[in-house]
Amino acid sequence: MLAGLYPLTFLLQRFNIGRVLCGIVILWGLICMLTAAVNNWQGLFAQRFFLGFVESIIPTGFMCIVSGYYTQEEQALRQSWWFSSTGAWTIIGGALNYGFAQITGGSLKRWQYIYLLAGALTVGFGCVCFWIPNSAVDAWFLTEEERVVAVERLRKGQTGVRCQMLKKEQLREALLDIKIWLVFFMMAAAYTVNGAVSGFGPLIVSTFGYTTLESILLQFPLGGIVFVFVLLTGYFSSRIRNINLILLILCCLPVIAGCAMIWKSDWYPRAPTPVAGYTIIGFFGPVVFLIINIGMANVAGATKKSFTAAAIFVAYCVGNVRFPLVSTHITEQTLTLV
Repeated sequence: MLAGLYPLTFLLQRFNIGRVLCGIVILWGLICMLTAAVNNWQGLFAQRFFLGFVESIIPTGFMCIVSGYYTQEEQALRQSWWFSSTGAWTIIGGALNYGFAQITGGSLKRWQYIYLLAGALTVGFGCVCFWIPNSAVDAWFLTEEERVVAVERLRKGQTGVRCQMLKKEQLREALLDIKIWLVFFMMAAAYTVNGAVSGFGPLIVSTFGYTTLESILLQFPLGGIVFVFVLLTGYFSSRIRNINLILLILCCLPVIAGCAMIWKSDWYPRAPTPVAGYTIIGFFGPVVFLIINIGMANVAGATKKSFTAAAIFVAYCVGNVRFPLVSTHITEQTLTLV
């Protein structure tokens, strides 16, 4: 992801955003499907590298699309619509995984079906991306008069419309903007939790004395928390001025409490307390969403927006990498999680 982020962000900035996303998402889906063909660790290493390489631009593209159409007051709710899907697909994906786990016949292994389906759905979504307009100026679903109104709405916030030129002055301004660096470090810290949940979630729950299938089902409450509270924080952010930082602090508290519950509770077979703690860690979803919203809603200029979105995703990668590294320095009991 880190290797692909800035080269692909340049493509996103320089060329038509819909065409770039279409090609990248389709390629992403095809690489995902190739997971089913991997039969050794070397192949898996290469496949995962290219999967992360092309995936790196997807959230950046979504952030830029929303910020290019909506005012600062409107962005929070719209950003929450696509980001809440991380929680929704934790539930849907978990249900599919549970279903595929019941397969006892066929020429493929159960896990291969999962990647073939996920890749096929991604390719289908990539085809839809072809029709995403480059900006409000040439949005095919708006009339000429509506396009003028859409651009004038953005003038009030002085955030500008999408421009495909790479402006060095905006790049320099972004590098020197302390707010972007603060957002970067907050995102890196928040996504350390994601490195545990997304990478080792079912494995963590299984250490509490649950079977593999039960551990998959116990991801549903966490996904529900992410889905519901991302939408709620997006709604409140769009309705109440200057509430983002307050919501951010409030959403951090359950994450801290959940980590403490897992750390201090007894891990006897089928223990409820660590599972409850693991579930409320799902509040890291709205924490991450609020950080994204704070970062993207306060940036003007197409080049600076692209750089900020890319910086946020670099922090995402750093946070995901940190958890496996940190886990080598924790107690023997916690080490069994990984």
